[in-house]
Amino acid sequence: MAEERTDTKPADGTESHDPDFPEAYLAFMRQGWRDTELPVGPRPEVPHHAKRRAALSAAFPGETLVIPTGGEKVRANDTEYRFRPGSDFAYLTGDHDPDSVLVMRPNGSGHDAVLYMRPRSSRQTDEFFRSRHGELWVGRRHTLTEKSTELGLPTADLTELEQALAELAPARTRVLRGFDARVDAAVRPYDGVREEGQPARDRELAIAISELKLVKDEWEIAQLQDAIDATVRGFEDVARVLPADRGVSERLLEGIFALRARHDGNDVGYGSIVGAGEHATILHWVRNHGTTRPGELLLMDMGVENRNLYTADVTRVLPVDGRFTPLQRQVYDVVYASQQAGIEFIRPGVAFRDVHLTCMRVLAEGLADLGLLPVSVDEAMDEKSTIYRRWTLHGFGHMLGIDVHDCSHARKETYRDGTLGEGYVLTVEPGLYFQPEDDLVPEELRGIGIRIEDDVVVTPTGAVNLSAGLPRRADEVETWLAEQREAGPRLPG
Repeated sequence: MAEERTDTKPADGTESHDPDFPEAYLAFMRQGWRDTELPVGPRPEVPHHAKRRAALSAAFPGETLVIPTGGEKVRANDTEYRFRPGSDFAYLTGDHDPDSVLVMRPNGSGHDAVLYMRPRSSRQTDEFFRSRHGELWVGRRHTLTEKSTELGLPTADLTELEQALAELAPARTRVLRGFDARVDAAVRPYDGVREEGQPARDRELAIAISELKLVKDEWEIAQLQDAIDATVRGFEDVARVLPADRGVSERLLEGIFALRARHDGNDVGYGSIVGAGEHATILHWVRNHGTTRPGELLLMDMGVENRNLYTADVTRVLPVDGRFTPLQRQVYDVVYASQQAGIEFIRPGVAFRDVHLTCMRVLAEGLADLGLLPVSVDEAMDEKSTIYRRWTLHGFGHMLGIDVHDCSHARKETYRDGTLGEGYVLTVEPGLYFQPEDDLVPEELRGIGIRIEDDVVVTPTGAVNLSAGLPRRADEVETWLAEQREAGPRLPG
């Protein structure tokens, strides 16, 4: 670290803590550098991104579309979170760099797409060694030509974006808002009507992209399978270090899985839920500061996000000491039966809501068998009641893809109130949760939380479980856990 700086964060040349370098040093830094080229070629997924842009183009003829990826987010003071591109932007371009903006301009028969990006820092200025974006600080960036070759997209310097946006007519422009404040400010909304915080016209753009993402093509399904296979390996890694006779911290297990995610993919697809004992009853438990205990259950909801940003979403419940107790198994079998019923029901044309009701009825029947329902199953399932949900809370699942909760801006009539289609990928994840302070359940049930979650793709005749590499039945889980422990710990490789 240079003595003149108190941190390793480069300045842009205008900040008060940027040192006044002597001219001799600056002159010395400006000479003697060899130029290099990145050995890039077109990525294999280029045709898929082009096809998506063409579909979006067809939805908005004659209008300019502006889709930014967003920038780095501050974590604390002058440090940022690791950058993850905007999902819709990545879906349309495949680009992973911050601050880029896709602009699609109408050309009469479709759209001309241009990617505005920050290119490699020129050696003609001091940016490459003084700027926080310079390659001596953050590494080599692509030139405009290199990026265009890789993505199959025309590119332009990000410095030209301001003028390009200033020339757009608001009445014929739609913006994916909320990702880049510069873009939001540069293109004023044409209409004042706002739905869910967005101008109506711009919201229609977000809806269109979400609904395009409902159907996954073969390449996307392969990406999801890649993420799921890495997730299976991650669960195996955790099982191999989970002691049967003593406790370990939830964060140790979280970290073991995170190692696999960073090695085999881009990162975890969401904050890992590692719930030991009664923490399993908290649906989005991410503090992970508890400890496993022999005799209790361990719920883990985790997913690897692969290098093309598609994520898995899988949940398994393990008996820490290797065997379910009779009561634990009884509850587990109810959840398993619910999930199996949902998976078997899925096929093209069935209503999303009916998959939910199929899973929920099995849960309600199981709750009745446990003696918990104060009314009949039919009464509990009645839409004016649904009191069974006290012990399940959430729905049966959600769409999955480049986001863990994919297609989130799709209209209700095409998603929650719609029907499933071939190529949809969704989770099936029923669960039962008996809170430790719930006086309406017997003491022996309190603190038990069970969810089983798998990722399935809708096929012409039904559904295929993409995460079948992890066992689900109680006896299979016990056998699998014993086999992993016998195999012993391993490093990713």
